Amino acid sequence: MTTLFDPLRFGDITAANRIAMAPLTRNRAGAGFVPTALHVEYYTQRASAGLIVTEATQISNEGQGYLDTPGIYNAEQVAAWRRVTDSVHAAGGRIVVQLWHVGRISHVSLQPGGQPPVSSSARVANTKTYTRKGFEPVSAPRALRTDELPRIVADYRHAARLAIEAGFDGVEVHGANGYLLEQFLRDSLNDRSDAYGGSIENRARLLLEVMNAVVDEIGAARTGLRLSPVTPANDIGQDSDPQALFGHVMARLAPLKLAFVHVIEGATGGARDVAPFDYAALRRAYKQAHPGGAWIVNNGYDRAMALDAVARGEADLVAFGRPYIANPDLVRRLRDDLPLARPDTATFYGGGARGYTDYPALEPEPA
Repeated sequence: MTTLFDPLRFGDITAANRIAMAPLTRNRAGAGFVPTALHVEYYTQRASAGLIVTEATQISNEGQGYLDTPGIYNAEQVAAWRRVTDSVHAAGGRIVVQLWHVGRISHVSLQPGGQPPVSSSARVANTKTYTRKGFEPVSAPRALRTDELPRIVADYRHAARLAIEAGFDGVEVHGANGYLLEQFLRDSLNDRSDAYGGSIENRARLLLEVMNAVVDEIGAARTGLRLSPVTPANDIGQDSDPQALFGHVMARLAPLKLAFVHVIEGATGGARDVAPFDYAALRRAYKQAHPGGAWIVNNGYDRAMALDAVARGEADLVAFGRPYIANPDLVRRLRDDLPLARPDTATFYGGGARGYTDYPALEPEPA
């Protein structure tokens, strides 16, 4: 029987186990939105994960929505990320970067030239973001013009190419949590009347164009996608028919044979039963089209749930987020059923080593 601790190959990635580190925004990038020596240490400490998915990383200055988050759109950022990937690989790990455009979840102080954020719609989100003044309400966005959307797709393509130059094993396109791509997907927000609004086919168009461009640039074997079919994160609201919407997305993605799909079940960081959704049907559609692809599940999994999901074939990997903050050796703790350290919530966002790289691993195992 397959276990959580067995190796797995999917696409061009070989994972030592079925435990993934989920993306965690920590707001510690240096000047120029580059990773620092702290990032090298932080990710290397967690290299025993079967797969690390980095913190969300903006594909352009326009794509930024929070203070001090890293980018992957220029040479300086590539060089900085290369130090991270080289160190993780030297420690035996595998790491992909999450490609991110926040859309309307931003603030004018974070946007180039103080311009408004962009989205599918001009409707402002009832949520906050993290700026130099702390947490403050997001700014009102403007709706992207139809003729601007090829530029968005090109930014994803460019970032994917730079990710491979930076030594990443692949990329995860962030299509979840109420950010730009989901702002186009859901009819709870998308009020467009052009070819990117209205029907499910139209609302899925931008996501599918992005995925095709990324696959064309770096290959499907190094490309994954994160989805969150029913999360209410970032005031996105529920789509009128999420099963039909995400079923259509999966059917259209099937020919691409993506290396992995990473699904948030329920409300991100919250209730798993926030709204009804048949995740098994979505998984079957993906696996029928691409049996060798990996299905990654996420949201509130504990050790028992993770062991059961893999043993039953309901997941190929299980992603853990917050447990990885305070437990750099999470794989060992889960394998040996050892207690988990608790994170300091006051140090989640911003700062330095405290609450970031100073959580100790357990004593080394006896030889």
